[in-house]
Order: sequence, then C-alpha cells, then structure tokens
Amino acid sequence: MDDIITTAAEAVENDAMPRVHEVHTDPDKCAPCVEDLPDAVKKPSKNKSPAQWAYERLIIYIKNFEEQLDAEHEVAMGFTGGDAGVIRIEGMGFFDPDIVTFYGADPTGAKTQLIQHVSQLNVMMRALPKQVDQAEPNRIGFRLARDLEKTDDAKADDNGEA
Repeated sequence: MDDIITTAAEAVENDAMPRVHEVHTDPDKCAPCVEDLPDAVKKPSKNKSPAQWAYERLIIYIKNFEEQLDAEHEVAMGFTGGDAGVIRIEGMGFFDPDIVTFYGADPTGAKTQLIQHVSQLNVMMRALPKQVDQAEPNRIGFRLARDLEKTDDAKADDNGEA
C-alpha cells in the first residue's frame, strides 16, 4: 500500500525548508547559516527519513563546531540519558527510517559505536585534545559535509545500487 496518511502537522513539517536561527552572547560566535548549507540539506524534508534528516543536520553542527577549534583539539560527543560517556567521533551514519549511528573511540582509545533511535537523539559536543601521535587533528565534520555534496546517483553507485 503506497498511500501514506499524514497529519496536518506532519505535512507542514515535511514541506519545511531548513531554517537556522541562533543567538549567542558573543556577537562573533559562528553559527551555521542557511546560505552555507550543502544543497542536500537545503531541500524540503518530505522525501527524507527522520534518520537522514537528523544525520544531515548533525553534520552541519559538527562541521561548525570543528571550524571553531584550534589545531590541538578534535570533536567528541557526549550522549545524554545513559552511561555511554564521551566518544571521539570517527564516523557517523544512518539506517532508514529512524536509526543514527556514531563510530569512534572512548577516552581510553577503546573502539566504540553508538546506535541511537532518532527519538532518543540528544548529543553534546566537546573539544578533546587531539591524539598525541597525530600531526593534524581529525576533522570528521568536513568529510561528512563533503559526502552530503555527492549526488544521489553517486551515492547509489558507491553502495552498489543501480
């Protein structure tokens, strides 16, 4: 059955164009703005699953956070509502329709993966010192943002789909 019944609120939400608004005590504080968003994120959300929509917006926040870090720090995320602790983000993905996953390492270096339902998504970004043996900090946000710029066809080719 291809007919999907949506409420009026869901219909309005699905047709929403991305809008970003933030106010900070520091007037020079860098916040993501709609003009700088990748084209994939500027599209209405009606054809995106909740997982993809959450994933794309998280990328924007991660990239913006990394742009404000010095060369000695990397982004990490703390996850609320549990004892997951802090994860140094090394990868991120989604599994339609409603799962977002984070890959990385905890502060001891142990390999870590968090799988979370979008209804439970609640993260806090933190700056951690970069790994001592690295010349440059890892910038996952920039890599994730480049991935958003790929066309849907290129993504399908990467996944072996036609």
